[in-house]
Amino acid sequence: MSLMQLFLRLMLDPSRHAVRRRRRKGERGFTLTELMVVIFIIGLLATVVMINVLPSQDKAMVTKAKADIATLENALEQYRLDNLTYPATSDGLNALVTAPPSLGQPERYRRGGYIKKLPSDPWGRPYNYQAPAANGKAFDVWSLGADGAPGGTDENADIRGDS
Repeated sequence: MSLMQLFLRLMLDPSRHAVRRRRRKGERGFTLTELMVVIFIIGLLATVVMINVLPSQDKAMVTKAKADIATLENALEQYRLDNLTYPATSDGLNALVTAPPSLGQPERYRRGGYIKKLPSDPWGRPYNYQAPAANGKAFDVWSLGADGAPGGTDENADIRGDS
């Protein structure tokens, strides 16, 4: 018998296709119950992680808002030192990026502005600005918090600067 005949005989043997791989005695797959238990445990662990992580995210967003407000307040102070007054409420915080048209002495305005880009609050809304502030301060910069409405408590509370 030639090598070619042996090869064809092995390839075309119908009993070869019918033979299935036999499992060894200790080898078996997972049952549906075992898979469901594993999925339940993974879900339980994910829930515990989410409960511990989400409050940290809220605190981080408030901290970021406070840092942004401090940056804006410093830029407003630099603006006042150069231009002898704070930007008008109507000019808003945009006066920190580009010289407002109402500026009395535009040559005093710092080339490049006082901040490269106005940040949005952590919830994607612009920061609010008022000069003079209603509470007697020279100006007020604030975020409306997570709910975007005045007032509120916890993560929905307004976030204001210390100036």
